[in-house]
Amino acid sequence: MKRHKIICLVLIALVVLGLREKSQASEKVIPLTLDKAVEIAMANSYRVKQLQLGIERTRAYLRAERAGLKSKVYMNIKSPEVNAVSAYKWNSILRKDEIIRQNTRLWQMELSVRQPVILFGYPTDGYLSLNYKTYRYLQKDGYQDINYYNRYFVEFDQPIFQPNRLKNAIENAELKLKREELEYNADKINLVGDIAEDFYKLFRKSYKNEIYRHHLENVNHVAQIIQNAAQDTVHAFDAIQIKVEIANTREKLLQNQSELRLAIARMKRRLRINDSDSLDIVPDIKITPLYIDPEDAIQKGFTLNPDLRILAINRRRNQIDLENTKGRNAFHMNIEMTYGLEKEDENYRQLWNNEDNSYSVAVNAYIPLWDWGQRKARIQAQEISLRKTDLWIEERKRSIKTEITNAVENVKEYQSRVQSMKKNVEMAKHITDVSIKQFQQDQISLQDLLQNIDRQKETEFNFLDVYLGYRDALIKLIGYTFYDYEGNMPLLEHFNGQS
Repeated sequence: MKRHKIICLVLIALVVLGLREKSQASEKVIPLTLDKAVEIAMANSYRVKQLQLGIERTRAYLRAERAGLKSKVYMNIKSPEVNAVSAYKWNSILRKDEIIRQNTRLWQMELSVRQPVILFGYPTDGYLSLNYKTYRYLQKDGYQDINYYNRYFVEFDQPIFQPNRLKNAIENAELKLKREELEYNADKINLVGDIAEDFYKLFRKSYKNEIYRHHLENVNHVAQIIQNAAQDTVHAFDAIQIKVEIANTREKLLQNQSELRLAIARMKRRLRINDSDSLDIVPDIKITPLYIDPEDAIQKGFTLNPDLRILAINRRRNQIDLENTKGRNAFHMNIEMTYGLEKEDENYRQLWNNEDNSYSVAVNAYIPLWDWGQRKARIQAQEISLRKTDLWIEERKRSIKTEITNAVENVKEYQSRVQSMKKNVEMAKHITDVSIKQFQQDQISLQDLLQNIDRQKETEFNFLDVYLGYRDALIKLIGYTFYDYEGNMPLLEHFNGQS
């Protein structure tokens, strides 16, 4: 029995160890930086995937419009068309209507190869087609009367004095694709801003942990000094006071750690990371001295930021709409010409013998006479839309210039402040080290020492606030200009290079 129990315990232990190793192998530790967070978000974001699908859909529409410039082959078949009804028709001999019963069967096929007319790479909105038409027509009226018919011909159809709708449709599809690609890029940069905001919230809490740990190390060092000192009344009171300070610091550290765990859980849900994975956030302070020329930044905002290009696309689409509106219910003509061979016979085998020439010419013109100002009002409405777009472009240019000018000043100000605060932190640490040595030599009191230690902590907190203000100002400038100043490259190239 003892041997069986031992074997069972060994097997259970092996199973537990195996499960533990498997769970540890499935867990991943992800070193989280801002670039890594943005990379994960772009890979997992539903919004980005929806935009990518939208671009693919628009590209499919554009391929469909461009396919309209190529030949199209189609066939129409009636097999058969049965008509056995009575209808009244005018009899010119009797000079009255009479009811006539029809009983017919029609088998018909039409085959066409249709090609848009393109001159020097420019579609004219006209079409040239090769056509073949044949049918068998049977009439029943006590007997059967069968007729066969064949015709193959070339047809030319060209509208005149009206907008080139084929060209406009292709250009409109191209503009729509460009717009969706620009909106996709803009949404990617907006996602960068959103992720950066969440990331630096984690960064703040993680760096606060470091500050509290530094503070705890200092007060623990002081407690050790007091413990090693002579046990008199003064040091006994100092020992109690330092214990209170240690307890308060530990409580603040534990509270911040709890808040950090909750923030990491929210970030994992935001990035759609598995709950079993863990995020490792290293609060590394990174300060890159930057010189930013305001005029150069404004030019980058005009060229790299897609807002103005999107508005320019909207303006061109409004121009196309205005062109189409001017052509609606306006004077226009249409020329139709056909030429070919045809034959009608009661014998199917005779259809290809002694064929007759067939041709047709038709010029149709639409001349508007009076529409109570409908067309004019539509044109005015479309012209107003175009003027509104011009105003939006002008307004957006001014707002971009103002936003970038203010952002550049904010970056310069915060950059100067963060460099100054970095020196202040080093000075505060030096003062704390000197004060601890002076306290160890009984040259200053515990209250003075704790004030210097608290001053170091407050200085580190102030440095953290200024640094995060600097990062926020830089991210806003990057969002306005679409340029990575630390990497010295356009922002989209930065992220494309990562992917």
